[in-house]
Amino acid sequence: MFYETAENRHGLAHDPFKAIVSPRPIGWIGTLSKDGVRNLAPYSFFNAISDRPKLVMFSSSGWKDSVENVKQTGVFTASFVGRAIIDAMNASSAPVGPDVDEFVLAGLTPEPGRLVNAPFVAEALAALECRATDILQPKGIDGAPSENFMVIAEVVGIHIRDEAIRDGRFDMGFARPVGRLGYMDYADAGDVFELMRPGAAR
Repeated sequence: MFYETAENRHGLAHDPFKAIVSPRPIGWIGTLSKDGVRNLAPYSFFNAISDRPKLVMFSSSGWKDSVENVKQTGVFTASFVGRAIIDAMNASSAPVGPDVDEFVLAGLTPEPGRLVNAPFVAEALAALECRATDILQPKGIDGAPSENFMVIAEVVGIHIRDEAIRDGRFDMGFARPVGRLGYMDYADAGDVFELMRPGAAR
C-alpha cells in the first residue's frame, strides 16, 4: 500500500505513522514548578540527538506542565524507564492538574538533582540531569507550526545504579529498557544481541 500523508487516507483502523517510527525511548521527564510542585510525565517523543555535547530532546503535544516548568526553571531530569517500573510510569501519565505531584500519585521516590533543581525517579536504574538550550515549535513544509513543542537540553549529569553496571557497561539485558510502539503497544529490550559494524573494533 501507499498513501500521501497530506490526505492521510490509509484506510486502516488507526494511523500507522507512530507504529512505523518505533520503538521510541520514553523520556520520563521530572520538573519542579516555580511554586515548588514536583511534576513527572512520560514522553514517547524523546531521544538523544548529539553526543558532543550530550544533547537530548523531548516533544510535548501541546504546551503542558513539563514545558511550562522548563521555561520557568531552565532544567529537567529524564529518568530511565525499565520493565520493572513500567506500571509506575503508566500511573504518572494520568491527566491531572498542575498542583498534583505525580511522584506521590505513582508511589515513587523523588530524588533531587545534584546539578539541577529538578527531581528524578530514585527507583530508576539511570537518570539524566539536563539544562535546556532551546524550546521551539517545529514547522511543516508549508511553514505552519506543529502542535508540538520541542525542548532541547544538554545533559550535565548522569546517575546510574550500581546493580545496572556489568562488565563496564550499562547492562541492557538487566535494565530491559521500555520502548513505545504504535497504538497502546510497548516493548522491552529483553532479547539483546550485539551487532558490530563492518571494520568496527570490539
